[in-house]
Amino acid sequence: MVVELVFRILLGGSYFQDKQSKLSDDRAKGYMTNSDLEKAVKEFGRRCSNISRIYSIGKSVHGVPLWVIEISDKPGEEEPEPAFKFVGNVHGDEPVGRELLLRLANWICDNYIKDSLARLIVENIHLHILPSMNPDGYFLRRRGNANNIDLNRDFPDQFFPVNNDINARQPETRAVMNWLREMQFAGSASLHGGALVANYPWDGTEDKRRNYYACPDDDTFRFMASIYSHSHHNMSLSTEFPGGITNGALWYPIYGGMQDWNYIHAGCFELTLEISDNKWPNANEIPTLWEYNKMSLLNLAASLVKVHCSVAIDFPPMYSYASFFFPAFCNIYSRNPHK
Repeated sequence: MVVELVFRILLGGSYFQDKQSKLSDDRAKGYMTNSDLEKAVKEFGRRCSNISRIYSIGKSVHGVPLWVIEISDKPGEEEPEPAFKFVGNVHGDEPVGRELLLRLANWICDNYIKDSLARLIVENIHLHILPSMNPDGYFLRRRGNANNIDLNRDFPDQFFPVNNDINARQPETRAVMNWLREMQFAGSASLHGGALVANYPWDGTEDKRRNYYACPDDDTFRFMASIYSHSHHNMSLSTEFPGGITNGALWYPIYGGMQDWNYIHAGCFELTLEISDNKWPNANEIPTLWEYNKMSLLNLAASLVKVHCSVAIDFPPMYSYASFFFPAFCNIYSRNPHK
């Protein structure tokens, strides 16, 4: 068995795709294995080929492809439309995101002809969905990747010279960085677990102290985070985070995070979404978590569309969608805040 494992890893890691169903881990019951996920992505591509494109941005340490679903009425074509991306499973032991993102893709495919919000997204946005950034970590049931590196601490940092050694950077991190060099994304969100809050930059501070550290587009990020929170079943009702949103550095500072790197180096407005108090809930909770997060995911992506800079969200009176007008966000897809 050990010889087979080593041999298969040397051949490209196919063991990590072919043998997952034999893992005796109760937590994983009802969740897609990496093989299941790949099959689901490819099946989606066949079923919804008229509005989608399937591609890979690279491979994990053990050679598992990092599959992406693009959804658009003109997939793969360059258009004067904003691009938005969702990234799931950054941490291997937070798998809810990968499940919800596949449900999101399928819901849009099933409903874009009859549902106005789904149609708005398909016709006006290039939506890119990376269900799993860390398939090896998922297989190993741990936070880090196959090298036990936390991918959300592996990006170059603005305050401290960490992760500047290109050769030491993890392949999953490099894949995401190259992805953003090749494609201009206006907005983005990564999906995590362990809390219930929409987190926005900055994630760190110059002195490493825990305090509110606003980025230049703080109002825009608060707007984005509020869209997610107030579209959610109960995120905005949080007693820990007012309105269900938080500045990352005020919550707890981190360094080498993907969120700040997106904003600084790619002009991409990224949120970090904590979508479940439990990092790895029972699989029977996934349908409920999907219902709780569905409108949040849809409204956040749709908010990129320049239609009076508004989307139909059930905000409280003070957040009436008609009153939202953030010029920075309306023109988000045509500007880089750090040029």
